[in-house]
Amino acid sequence: MAYVEVRGLRKAYVTPRGRTPVLGGIDLSLDEGEFVAVVGYSGSGKTTLVSLLGGLIAPDGGDIRLDGVPVTGPGPERGIVFQHYSLLPWLSVRDNVALAVDAVNPGLSAAERRRITDEFIALVNLTPAAWKRPRELSGGMRQRVAVARGLAMRPKLLLMDEPFSALDALTRATLQDELLRIWGERRSTVILITNDVDEAILLADRIYPMTPGPDAVLGPAIEVGLPRPRQRRHMSLEPAYQKARRALVDFLRSSVSEREAATTEGGPRQMRPGSGTPGSPMEV
Repeated sequence: MAYVEVRGLRKAYVTPRGRTPVLGGIDLSLDEGEFVAVVGYSGSGKTTLVSLLGGLIAPDGGDIRLDGVPVTGPGPERGIVFQHYSLLPWLSVRDNVALAVDAVNPGLSAAERRRITDEFIALVNLTPAAWKRPRELSGGMRQRVAVARGLAMRPKLLLMDEPFSALDALTRATLQDELLRIWGERRSTVILITNDVDEAILLADRIYPMTPGPDAVLGPAIEVGLPRPRQRRHMSLEPAYQKARRALVDFLRSSVSEREAATTEGGPRQMRPGSGTPGSPMEV
């Protein structure tokens, strides 16, 4: 059995307008220490998938297992890095990270918890800013705190929900490189949610494309095949990069075309399965 195993995961929301199906049967697997990305259009259900994997909401059907244990709710074995930091504004960098460390390590001594906190603040190069509050930090620095907090829990699985999408291009590239470095040192098991094809190829070992919703599903996994450590500057010249990018873009575009054709012809809304109107454009 894979380290992370997701089978037949389904979720719908009930609104005043009726039932809205979001995920139509998600299948996903990861080995321990693997970095996997899920790429899809905005509005396709990627954040719902993260919420299910994190145990923040309950599925309507299907099964999630982490290291053989069913996921039935939130737990310290899963860390989440959200798009919008989620830092406590009245706490310093150090105290925001320490809050997570203290919560998952109540049996450790205070000195050991301080050591772990300082270790992960240093890992994201924020030691000089450890006593600053979030309002004193740039957007990139705030997201580094969020990454440090997620890693400091030492989770079995780290979930990252479009963690760099709110940042400017230069800061985003810097933090992508930081994440590559940190993952190379720690080899955590990571699921990255993104709508950026190139970000997924840069960071991940395998990539699952997601069809537009409602009833979104994941397409076949695409192996990246690029050696590590990866060099952003030369990556686009690699045949493996071009092959992975072409496969991703072709799948994503064809899934939208099939949805549009089914809608135009008045056919069933569920395709491959998965249909619906995508949100903001993919970065392709």
